[in-house]
Amino acid sequence: MGYEICLFDLDGMLTEPKLGITKSYQYALSAFGIHEELDNLTKFIGPPLREVFCKHYGFSSENAEKAVEKYREYFSKTGLFENVVYPAIPQTLKKLREHSKILAVATSKTTIYTTRILAHFNLNDYFSFVSGDEMDGSLTKNGKRDIIRIALDAIDPERKKSTVMIGDRKHDIIGAKENRIDSIGNTWGYGSRNELDSVGATWIVDSADELCCLIMEENVL
Repeated sequence: MGYEICLFDLDGMLTEPKLGITKSYQYALSAFGIHEELDNLTKFIGPPLREVFCKHYGFSSENAEKAVEKYREYFSKTGLFENVVYPAIPQTLKKLREHSKILAVATSKTTIYTTRILAHFNLNDYFSFVSGDEMDGSLTKNGKRDIIRIALDAIDPERKKSTVMIGDRKHDIIGAKENRIDSIGNTWGYGSRNELDSVGATWIVDSADELCCLIMEENVL
């Protein structure tokens, strides 16, 4: 039977968002007189926006909100679609759906942007539910714990089905553990194997084929 419910991260898992996200960060930071090369900003793909501005740049809460507004000024018009789907992802999602797996997205990105991205790349029909952040960042104050919980409440409120969270950063793995579900770390995104292993990923995979086989395995536990 394998896993019945699969929760997917978006950035670094389903799509390669480097250009759009790094240019949005660059645009926001430049408004504060901070000039960063795009390659220096790739490490911020995945974590919540406010966490990046506060923890890594020392912004006050007030300035972090202003920075988020500037980020979205660029992202909502341009950066949103400076993004590509990883090549094997559509086939993988199709195969999982054909094997009656329930698929959902659980991402730190806001729901409104996530649904637009999924629709743009014709991925929306694969997913039964999308769990993302609110525009005010209220659902990512505790990392991805609440994002994952909301998805589980919508899909499996009694927690009777075997579920796994799949993503490329430590936030995905930690959020899964906080919700007492398994996790799969993928290495084609922006978190290293060491990052995923250090926070206790249940599994780590290097390809979409490996991911698909693991999810559909008869005995994964």
